[in-house]
Amino acid sequence: MKRIAILTGIFLLILAGNQSFAQDKIKVKTDSSKVKEKGDKTKIKDGDDKTKVKDDKTKIKDGDDKTKVKDDKTKIKEGDDKTKMKDDKIKIKDEEGKVKMKGDEGKVKMKGDDVMNTPNSYTPTYSSNFVIGNPAHSKMIVDLWKDWDDNAFDRHDYYADDLMMILPDGTVMKGKAANIEGAKKYRSGLTSSRSTIDAWVPLKSTDRNENWVAMWGTETNTWPDGKVEVRDIHEIWRINKDGKVDMMRQYGAQHLQQ
Repeated sequence: MKRIAILTGIFLLILAGNQSFAQDKIKVKTDSSKVKEKGDKTKIKDGDDKTKVKDDKTKIKDGDDKTKVKDDKTKIKEGDDKTKMKDDKIKIKDEEGKVKMKGDEGKVKMKGDDVMNTPNSYTPTYSSNFVIGNPAHSKMIVDLWKDWDDNAFDRHDYYADDLMMILPDGTVMKGKAANIEGAKKYRSGLTSSRSTIDAWVPLKSTDRNENWVAMWGTETNTWPDGKVEVRDIHEIWRINKDGKVDMMRQYGAQHLQQ
């Protein structure tokens, strides 16, 4: 009797262990699909598509396209084009060139036969290496345009003492005082002056380490006799290391009606 009781106890322990193990592991096979489950981890195979799921990590293979997903990171390969995505970083490669994009900061690198080609016919005498510059420099120049319209040349102190301005007719004016005096004299002879700005772009020459602002706009001047003069203007302004304008060159043309 004692031996029967012992064997019965062992049998019950084995049976209880098998039931506990069965709760953690389940295998189901239906048709061509296989499902394996262990705890919170799941593996699924369905036809030609393969899906593996482990916790919050997922891997998917579908036909010729391969997709891997891990947490919030995604990698995609499709046909001849390759795209890699990691958080907010994207890399794209296609047959015509390579493009790299990083985040929302707008960093783009391109390489290819039709992209970013530098002509061999000319060599720039100043620079061809420019990037987007400081937006604060653009605001300075926009303020100076507004000062001209309002005939308020003492409103801002943005000019360097060694300021040089080159006008469309070839006139060169040197020195801060001479330029402000000349501007006041010309502006006071007008009944009004009104500017519109088409665009401004802050630029930095990386090889020369110089900051510029390019401006495109239209100036409408009205003279005391009622004559109205409209000019299209392009200007380039250079900002020195002290944050002051030390050079401006203006190009003017007869206004083109849109």
